[in-house]
Amino acid sequence: MRWTTQAVDVDDGALPGLERSGLVRRVRTPEFDGITFHEVLCKSALNKTPEASRLPFEYTVNTFRGCSHACRYCFARPTHEYLDLDAGHDFDTQLVVKTNVAAVLRRELARKSWKREHVALGTNTDPYQRAEGRYRLMPGVIRALAESGTPFSILTKGTLLRRDLPLLTLASHQVDVSVSVSLAIGDHELQQIEPGTPSPKARLDLIRAITDAGMSCHVMVAPVIPYLTDSKRHLEGLFADLSAAGASGVTVIPMHLRGSTRGWFLSWLGTEHPALLPRYRRLYGRGAYVSREYTRWLDARVDPLVEQYGLGDRRSGHRSAEVPDRSQEPMPVGPPTLF
Repeated sequence: MRWTTQAVDVDDGALPGLERSGLVRRVRTPEFDGITFHEVLCKSALNKTPEASRLPFEYTVNTFRGCSHACRYCFARPTHEYLDLDAGHDFDTQLVVKTNVAAVLRRELARKSWKREHVALGTNTDPYQRAEGRYRLMPGVIRALAESGTPFSILTKGTLLRRDLPLLTLASHQVDVSVSVSLAIGDHELQQIEPGTPSPKARLDLIRAITDAGMSCHVMVAPVIPYLTDSKRHLEGLFADLSAAGASGVTVIPMHLRGSTRGWFLSWLGTEHPALLPRYRRLYGRGAYVSREYTRWLDARVDPLVEQYGLGDRRSGHRSAEVPDRSQEPMPVGPPTLF
């Protein structure tokens, strides 16, 4: 999905709606109860990020749209609306699979105009969600990138990445490869907010496996969920576990709630933690971001832990970007922008 428009036509030339997006077939299988796979033939694999995004990479590849991790806070949820699907239950259960993504990517990387810029995987939906076990798209993507001399990075919550560690190790001898794991919740009860993800323990084991394979593993402690996962006790326990697992460093980002993600998350909060709703209204106002004061407060809490557990690395300490102070802005009415 392109970052400039967030519309379905950016990856396959179609208009919104699955019937015109290169759909080949719909698949349901007992191994994925409740999930429908929409297998499509994409026309483009590489997506260029806009200059205004200030992201540390220029290109992305997304093998799926939608994600069975079902994280209530997922910023990519509104993008499903451009498929005439909803950003809630449909995002979790109606998964678009780009079955030919590796072949298309290989063709694009072979162009004379390709300058071998860094490519990021996992910036939208997770490339190692459960569906990857069925479709095995990532080995082809990794080989295409490595054989073309293109550096790349992967961000995932999925322990399926362990399957590809030998391939990633080989690729790292050809190009610069960086692997990051997303783990922001160390409490098993709180993990209900991301019910389809591997357990915190499984992801800690993944971090160990990555480091045992000779690769460094950065960890995205994101999002930090105000009043639920921002306590000193929770963060200290999480950072201690990350350090023990061999993480090279952390990036900490507070939760933002853009577009329809806001309503989907707040509906969960109203059911599970109704007493927090007034505090969220004060913290976020009518906007999508926490206040700058909260961000500074979180930095002050996290900085000593980063130093204590040795989790600052060359990726600029524990921050990847400053979160803008937009807590009083109205919710946008146009297509959402991915962060």
